[in-house]
Order: sequence, then structure tokens, then C-alpha cells
Amino acid sequence: MSNNDIQNYLPHRYPFLLIDKIIDFKKHDYLIAQKNVSNNEPFFQGHFPGYPVFPGVLILEAMAQATALLDFKSNERPKDNLLYYFVGIDQARFKKPVYAGDQLILKVKIERQIKGVIKYSARAEVDGKVATEAKLMCTIKDI
Repeated sequence: MSNNDIQNYLPHRYPFLLIDKIIDFKKHDYLIAQKNVSNNEPFFQGHFPGYPVFPGVLILEAMAQATALLDFKSNERPKDNLLYYFVGIDQARFKKPVYAGDQLILKVKIERQIKGVIKYSARAEVDGKVATEAKLMCTIKDI
């Protein structure tokens, strides 16, 4: 799935759309996505000059966007009147910095759904090594 197709599912736009491509997907199970971390992204001007580290909170946001794609694609929901909210995070661990020029692979998997809140396991990898792991909780609301 290309970036244009992703924009049909997510309301985010540059510079806050953090998914470039979907690599793999299994309905109601998992999604694997890619984020190319480019040196020209605006936050690198201040994080950190001369040492461009991709902010951890943006890695978590990219993983949350991947969960939204998994939900919208699995349930074939029209995004027009819905917003997908990131409502919680547990067990977030940052194991390896992500730098400009890295290719971030985002892997999200549904763990369970209770009363409209979906819990996911999420992992971000660079070159096959874990950069970040977390449990994410999200929900969908009408707008």
C-alpha cells in the first residue's frame, strides 16, 4: 500500500503522517509498516543539531498510526466521521536510538479488545534490532 492509499485511511498529513508504506497485513491480526527517517524532517533542526535522533514520542506516534491502519483496514471503516484515539501506553521501552537515514519497521499486533478499547503489542525495529517496544491502547469515536 502506497503513501497515497495510507492517506485514504489516516487523517494525518505531512509533517505528522509517519507511515510511508505498508509491508504486510493480516486482517484482525497484525500490520507491518515502514517509516523512512529522513534528514530533512523538521524536528531534526532541534533534536539534536549535528546528532539527528528521531524523537521517541514520534516512534510511539508512528506505532499508534500503524494500529489505526490495522483497525481501519481490518474493519473497512470509512474514516470520514471517525477519529482513532491513542488512549494509553504501557511498558514503553526505548532500546536503541533511531537516526536520520534509518528505515524504521513498525510491527503492531492486536492483543485484545474490551468495551471499545483495543490493546496492541507494538515494536519498532531498525536493521532487525528492536528500537522501541510498547503496549498501546486505542479507541474509535464518532466526530
